[in-house]
Amino acid sequence: MSTKRDYYEMLGVKKSATLDEIKKAYREMALRHHPDRVPHEKKKEAEEKFKEISESYAVLSDSKKRALYDQYGHAGIDQKYAYEDIFKGADFGSIFQDLGDFGFGGGIFEEIFNGFDIFGGGSRRRSGGRQRGRDLQIATQITLEEASTGVEKMITIPRYEVCATCSGSGAKSGTKKITCPQCKGAGRTVVSNGFFQMAQTCPQCRGEGTIIQTPCSNCNGEGRAKVTRKLKVKIPVGVYDGSQLRIRGEGEAGQAGKGDLYVVIEVKSHPLFERHNNDIVTEVKVSLSKAILGGSIDVSTLNGKVSMKIPAGTQSGKFFRLKGKGIPDLHDRGIGDELVNVNVEIPTRLTATQRKLIEEFAKASGETAGDTRGTFTEKIKKAFK
Repeated sequence: MSTKRDYYEMLGVKKSATLDEIKKAYREMALRHHPDRVPHEKKKEAEEKFKEISESYAVLSDSKKRALYDQYGHAGIDQKYAYEDIFKGADFGSIFQDLGDFGFGGGIFEEIFNGFDIFGGGSRRRSGGRQRGRDLQIATQITLEEASTGVEKMITIPRYEVCATCSGSGAKSGTKKITCPQCKGAGRTVVSNGFFQMAQTCPQCRGEGTIIQTPCSNCNGEGRAKVTRKLKVKIPVGVYDGSQLRIRGEGEAGQAGKGDLYVVIEVKSHPLFERHNNDIVTEVKVSLSKAILGGSIDVSTLNGKVSMKIPAGTQSGKFFRLKGKGIPDLHDRGIGDELVNVNVEIPTRLTATQRKLIEEFAKASGETAGDTRGTFTEKIKKAFK
């Protein structure tokens, strides 16, 4: 019995759904499960889900295939069509003609729609057995100041590129590939088993359709070689720690095009500031006399020091806001603020003059100086904790 899920269930539509409803449902599901919208480590799972809903759409959007499915279920489709033939004639192009509006590349759609493994064992190679190059991921560190202004970083990337000796052919200079004698250049062979006919990748040429008789000495016939490149990456203003920048076509080279490069941003911790969204928080120490009488202090910001007024009677733990001294928003929606937490310093050592003045202040306040059971100094400390 088939273990496939119901096609209608996969798209979340009723059996009575119209073609427009099926198209709408598929578009929403496809965009939700597009492999470019998930973390890199979940991409394989997303591709499998994407293929399942694409198969459902390919059947239900075709009146003949849908009627066959409604009458016999998956068995009717499997007996009538080879797996890859299910997708022939399905209208994917018009549904995703505006993918640019979503910031997606069409490459993954092209890869998946150009064919599927007939045995359902994962994504199939492109026509001729060709594969897109592998995506790469690399981390780079920046400071909080660089995150607030944007910066260009030079990164080093070890990757496979098209072999410069054979220009990617894999064959020694002056020689050519020959047509595979087993599949006659088709890249696939057909296996018959009674009523069923199943296509599989040609084992001799591995789906290429051609065979290299004399391999390139530089790449040993692979058509690509390992190199190390330096790449200048522009990191945008307001980027967060853990953000990923996707750079198309800067991954490894493959026979069907290059993969992408994902640059993971690591924002180093700062000795003075702590980031909260687009705001930054810092702490400053204020003398007891300035907290009582008021005055101005110098406060560090991401762009240098500024003067900040301290009102008379400022309590320890009070926050002051410096407008526009935070980090610009990544999506250009304004600039955050700097929140300054005041920490009033209680002197631990006093000169004779200072002690005398404090004692006079205590006396004027009705306190008994030097009383360890409840001295003025202790009460001052408690007041400013």
